[in-house]
Amino acid sequence: MMDQLLSRSLKENIPLEMIYLSTRGQISQRRIWVKEVKGNYVRAFCTLRQQTRLFKIDHILSVMPVKGYRKQIS
Repeated sequence: MMDQLLSRSLKENIPLEMIYLSTRGQISQRRIWVKEVKGNYVRAFCTLRQQTRLFKIDHILSVMPVKGYRKQIS
């Protein structure tokens, strides 16, 4: 299920809400825009840090589409 959400986010440029456990044991909630899924890692733009970050898939505790988000049609 998580792999499907990550892939859909990448293909359709849809943001996700993620609960993430850092390597230091800190839990954070983040809004991300997936840029790449490779092996056990996700490269995504993180709105919390305002930069592209690398996340370990094993450390993602939960992920879901952003409620109410509607992709803008150009």
